[in-house]
Amino acid sequence: MKILMVSSEAVPFAKTGGLADAVSALSIALTNMGHEVKIVIPRYYKIDRKTLTPLAGAMGVGVGGGEAWTEVYKTTMPGCPKCEVFFIDHEQSFGRDGIYGVPGETDFHDNPYRFSILCHGAFQLCRKINWKPDIIHAHDWSAALALALLKHVYRWQDFGNTAGVLSIHNLGYQGQYSKDSFPALGIDWGLYYGAGFERNGAINFLQAGISCADMITTVSPTYAREIQTPEGGFGMDGLLRVRSDVVKGILNGCDLKAWNPAVDKKIPATYSVKNMKGKAVCKAELQKQFGLPVRADVPVFGIVTRLVDQKGIAELFAPTYGCLYSLCANMDIQFVALGSGESWCENEMNVLQSKLPNFRAYIGYNDALSHLIEAGSDFFVMPSHYEPCGLNQIYSLIYGTLPIVRNTGGLADTVQNYNERTGEGTGFMFDQITPSALYNTVGWAVYAYYNKKDHIKKMQERGMKSVFSWEDSAKQYLDVYKEALVRKN
Repeated sequence: MKILMVSSEAVPFAKTGGLADAVSALSIALTNMGHEVKIVIPRYYKIDRKTLTPLAGAMGVGVGGGEAWTEVYKTTMPGCPKCEVFFIDHEQSFGRDGIYGVPGETDFHDNPYRFSILCHGAFQLCRKINWKPDIIHAHDWSAALALALLKHVYRWQDFGNTAGVLSIHNLGYQGQYSKDSFPALGIDWGLYYGAGFERNGAINFLQAGISCADMITTVSPTYAREIQTPEGGFGMDGLLRVRSDVVKGILNGCDLKAWNPAVDKKIPATYSVKNMKGKAVCKAELQKQFGLPVRADVPVFGIVTRLVDQKGIAELFAPTYGCLYSLCANMDIQFVALGSGESWCENEMNVLQSKLPNFRAYIGYNDALSHLIEAGSDFFVMPSHYEPCGLNQIYSLIYGTLPIVRNTGGLADTVQNYNERTGEGTGFMFDQITPSALYNTVGWAVYAYYNKKDHIKKMQERGMKSVFSWEDSAKQYLDVYKEALVRKN
């Protein structure tokens, strides 16, 4: 198949979250299976033109207010030379810091115009290189316009054999903007209602993508069910239930070249399920780097997260409400945290580590330190309100670090709850997102650590043997592509 990935992000070029990892990993897996995959993303300010190859001639993109003239560059995915990546270069739109907005502030006001250039540009790119895809695979709200364009504009021109697939990586982000921005999209006003953009008198990009896609995927089977409920649907549940026959949940895979304790060069000692000695070395180094007493006998709990409400930070860190202080004050444990985000949480983490001798935090992001936390911790905490797929619980399993997670989304699909009677399971789960539920589940893990060491060892081994292959995921996406082509016809 010929597959065009339309995305606002793709590693290693631009990333704010797991979307970038998934787009690149899926593209590489499909390419290695013999399919012809190309990726198109914007050329942001931080992507150096000198590292890219320019395509001859400017490319005109018809958007609101006339034709925008762009340059096009290309390169290939590292380690996968057959997978080409194209960059649409429009300085006015993408020559700035930030992908969606200034970090920590609101979205850019002209995002409808910016991502219209990406989506219209995807079709113009195909014409420019004389390549027509079987599938246009749009990722999240910023690429969803491409599916409305395919169904209502370009399919009636020269893309009659192309089907459209939408992947929802996080339904909480929908691309909602003022109706006044609709002319920037460069399409007829009749499509404001006709393509499903209108929501509460405004524009909703993701809603249009859901309305127009031939097939819809999410990043885990449980999340596919949750988004069709009022609790998890963010207002889209009714539309998703109407379209439930085309909604499929496919669990993300894991990049085992980057995340594998047997070969990880970012940790002080490698290890495997057959020889776990290196994990003890990593634990001692983790304790040293965070200024904690080096103790092999105490359980270390780790967390690496964006400090946003979705991740359960209030239940863990909030003053008077969160359970972190009680956990560290009442239990013989150590706790390390890595993350950045909401200022109140960053401040509270600094307050907590000034009060608690067994809690330490790193405010910011540090890739090497995130690997060390995964390798050196005994338990990894993910108290998410919702989690479309989640990657850290997968890394934890592979690194022999037992996840403590809420029973939701991809967490429910990847972690098997501990059975205290038999020792079965790969982690510890709770249902209600409350401080007390989190406190009690951590306490359950602490009890098992001190009193059920044989169970802990078996759970570590079971988790490390788990398989999270992008090749398996790619095969499921191919089935979705085939069904999309049938439904398009």
